[in-house]
Amino acid sequence: MPVRTLSAILRHAEGNPAVRKADLQCGDEVVIATENSVYSIVVGDDSTYTVRGGWFDREGATPARIPINGCTWGGSIIQTGVLAARGLRLEFANRVVTSPIKDFLVIRPEAPEAGATRLAVTDEAVLSGCGISWGAGAPVR
Repeated sequence: MPVRTLSAILRHAEGNPAVRKADLQCGDEVVIATENSVYSIVVGDDSTYTVRGGWFDREGATPARIPINGCTWGGSIIQTGVLAARGLRLEFANRVVTSPIKDFLVIRPEAPEAGATRLAVTDEAVLSGCGISWGAGAPVR
Protein backbone atom coordinates (compact mmCIF):
# COMPACT_ATOMS: atom_id res chain seq x y z
CA MET A 1 0.00 0.00 0.00
CA PRO A 2 1.46 3.39 -0.95
CA VAL A 3 2.26 5.85 1.79
CA ARG A 4 -0.26 8.69 1.77
CA THR A 5 1.31 11.95 2.80
CA LEU A 6 -0.59 15.22 2.94
CA SER A 7 1.53 16.67 0.12
CA ALA A 8 0.85 13.60 -2.09
CA ILE A 9 -2.88 13.86 -1.41
CA LEU A 10 -2.89 17.57 -2.29
CA ARG A 11 -0.97 16.93 -5.55
CA HIS A 12 -3.50 14.22 -6.50
CA ALA A 13 -6.47 16.47 -5.69
CA GLU A 14 -5.14 19.38 -7.78
CA GLY A 15 -4.91 17.45 -11.05
CA ASN A 16 -7.78 15.03 -10.63
CA PRO A 17 -11.10 15.78 -12.38
CA ALA A 18 -13.96 15.73 -9.90
CA VAL A 19 -17.70 16.24 -9.64
CA ARG A 20 -18.35 18.83 -6.97
CA LYS A 21 -21.67 18.73 -5.14
CA ALA A 22 -22.09 22.50 -5.60
CA ASP A 23 -21.96 22.09 -9.40
CA LEU A 24 -24.89 19.66 -9.48
CA GLN A 25 -28.55 20.55 -9.81
CA CYS A 26 -31.67 18.77 -8.62
CA GLY A 27 -32.43 15.97 -11.08
CA ASP A 28 -28.85 15.50 -12.33
CA GLU A 29 -27.74 11.87 -12.39
CA VAL A 30 -24.18 10.78 -11.69
CA VAL A 31 -23.20 7.27 -12.78
CA ILE A 32 -20.12 6.10 -10.89
CA ALA A 33 -18.11 3.02 -11.80
CA THR A 34 -15.93 1.79 -8.93
CA GLU A 35 -13.54 -1.14 -9.05
CA ASN A 36 -16.33 -3.44 -7.83
CA SER A 37 -19.70 -1.81 -8.56
CA VAL A 38 -21.75 0.71 -10.50
CA TYR A 39 -23.86 3.33 -8.73
CA SER A 40 -26.55 5.58 -10.15
CA ILE A 41 -27.01 8.69 -8.01
CA VAL A 42 -29.78 11.23 -8.63
CA VAL A 43 -29.45 14.62 -6.94
CA GLY A 44 -32.39 15.59 -4.73
CA ASP A 45 -33.43 19.06 -3.66
CA ASP A 46 -32.75 18.57 0.05
CA SER A 47 -29.07 17.52 0.28
CA THR A 48 -30.00 13.88 -0.20
CA TYR A 49 -29.48 11.61 -3.16
CA THR A 50 -31.43 8.67 -4.57
CA VAL A 51 -28.93 5.84 -4.93
CA ARG A 52 -29.20 2.59 -6.86
CA GLY A 53 -26.59 -0.09 -7.46
CA GLY A 54 -23.59 -1.51 -5.65
CA TRP A 55 -23.96 -2.17 -1.94
CA PHE A 56 -27.55 -0.87 -1.91
CA ASP A 57 -28.66 -3.42 -4.52
CA ARG A 58 -26.84 -6.25 -2.74
CA GLU A 59 -28.59 -5.34 0.54
CA GLY A 60 -32.01 -5.01 -1.11
CA ALA A 61 -32.13 -1.34 -0.12
CA THR A 62 -32.62 0.13 -3.61
CA PRO A 63 -33.58 2.86 -4.16
CA ALA A 64 -32.10 4.51 -1.10
CA ARG A 65 -32.56 8.20 -0.29
CA ILE A 66 -29.44 9.16 1.63
CA PRO A 67 -26.97 12.01 2.17
CA ILE A 68 -23.42 11.57 0.86
CA ASN A 69 -20.51 12.50 3.12
CA GLY A 70 -18.03 13.02 0.27
CA CYS A 71 -14.95 11.28 -1.12
CA THR A 72 -11.98 9.85 0.74
CA TRP A 73 -8.62 8.33 -0.14
CA GLY A 74 -9.50 5.41 2.12
CA GLY A 75 -8.54 6.99 5.42
CA SER A 76 -9.90 9.71 7.65
CA ILE A 77 -9.35 12.64 5.25
CA ILE A 78 -12.57 13.39 3.38
CA GLN A 79 -13.45 15.92 0.71
CA THR A 80 -16.98 16.80 1.77
CA GLY A 81 -17.70 18.92 -1.31
CA VAL A 82 -16.81 16.18 -3.80
CA LEU A 83 -19.25 13.56 -5.06
CA ALA A 84 -16.88 11.69 -7.40
CA ALA A 85 -13.20 11.73 -8.38
CA ARG A 86 -11.05 9.02 -9.97
CA GLY A 87 -9.10 7.00 -7.44
CA LEU A 88 -11.11 8.18 -4.46
CA ARG A 89 -13.77 6.25 -2.54
CA LEU A 90 -17.33 7.51 -2.16
CA GLU A 91 -18.62 7.61 1.41
CA PHE A 92 -22.36 7.54 2.10
CA ALA A 93 -23.95 8.85 5.31
CA ASN A 94 -24.62 5.28 6.48
CA ARG A 95 -20.79 4.86 6.56
CA VAL A 96 -20.68 2.59 3.49
CA VAL A 97 -17.46 3.34 1.59
CA THR A 98 -17.03 2.17 -2.01
CA SER A 99 -13.99 0.69 -3.67
CA PRO A 100 -11.90 3.26 -5.61
CA ILE A 101 -13.74 5.12 -8.37
CA LYS A 102 -12.63 4.17 -11.88
CA ASP A 103 -14.74 6.73 -13.72
CA PHE A 104 -17.92 8.75 -13.56
CA LEU A 105 -20.45 10.39 -15.82
CA VAL A 106 -22.84 13.29 -15.17
CA ILE A 107 -26.17 13.15 -17.02
CA ARG A 108 -28.19 16.34 -17.05
CA PRO A 109 -31.91 16.17 -17.78
CA GLU A 110 -32.83 17.77 -21.08
CA ALA A 111 -35.37 20.56 -21.34
CA PRO A 112 -38.63 19.54 -19.60
CA GLU A 113 -40.51 19.42 -22.92
CA ALA A 114 -38.18 16.66 -24.14
CA GLY A 115 -38.80 14.63 -20.98
CA ALA A 116 -35.76 12.40 -21.32
CA THR A 117 -32.06 12.13 -20.65
CA ARG A 118 -29.54 11.34 -23.33
CA LEU A 119 -25.94 10.24 -23.62
CA ALA A 120 -23.49 11.94 -25.94
CA VAL A 121 -21.01 9.83 -27.91
CA THR A 122 -18.21 10.84 -25.55
CA ASP A 123 -20.31 9.77 -22.56
CA GLU A 124 -20.87 6.34 -24.10
CA ALA A 125 -17.10 6.05 -24.57
CA VAL A 126 -16.58 6.80 -20.85
CA LEU A 127 -19.06 4.09 -19.89
CA SER A 128 -17.54 1.63 -22.35
CA GLY A 129 -14.09 2.31 -20.91
CA CYS A 130 -15.46 1.35 -17.49
CA GLY A 131 -16.92 -1.88 -18.86
CA ILE A 132 -20.47 -0.48 -18.73
CA SER A 133 -23.02 -0.58 -21.52
CA TRP A 134 -26.22 1.45 -21.49
CA GLY A 135 -29.33 -0.64 -22.03
CA ALA A 136 -33.00 -0.54 -21.08
CA GLY A 137 -32.54 2.81 -19.32
CA ALA A 138 -29.93 1.66 -16.84
CA PRO A 139 -26.19 1.00 -16.78
CA VAL A 140 -25.26 -2.67 -17.20
CA ARG A 141 -21.89 -4.22 -16.36
